Amino acid sequence: MSTETLPETIPETLPESPGTVVTPEMRSRTGYMPLYRVIMWDDDVTTMEFVIRMLFKVFGKDYKTAERLMLEVHYTGSAHVDTLPLERAEFKVDQVHKAAALENYPFRCSIEPL
Repeated sequence: MSTETLPETIPETLPESPGTVVTPEMRSRTGYMPLYRVIMWDDDVTTMEFVIRMLFKVFGKDYKTAERLMLEVHYTGSAHVDTLPLERAEFKVDQVHKAAALENYPFRCSIEPL
């Protein structure tokens, strides 16, 4: 078995097929997934502990940040808790809604475009 060394740099693109014209604009175009805000809404039933737990477990916030966001939800009625691509935002909102349903809370989150 021989050991080949890899090139120090990896080429940016594959070679183009014959007859293909590639302009500089085409090479530098990068597609990013659009981002969405996840908003948590206050209600009169859901406990503060539950909101902190969702921020900690579902959104990966540290305890101090989770507590600050929970207080923002409580005192202002809503809080922007994360910015994510649509699929991830929908998944996390679904996780929160299912956890709230399991504990019989009417807690809601929503998603809005950035």
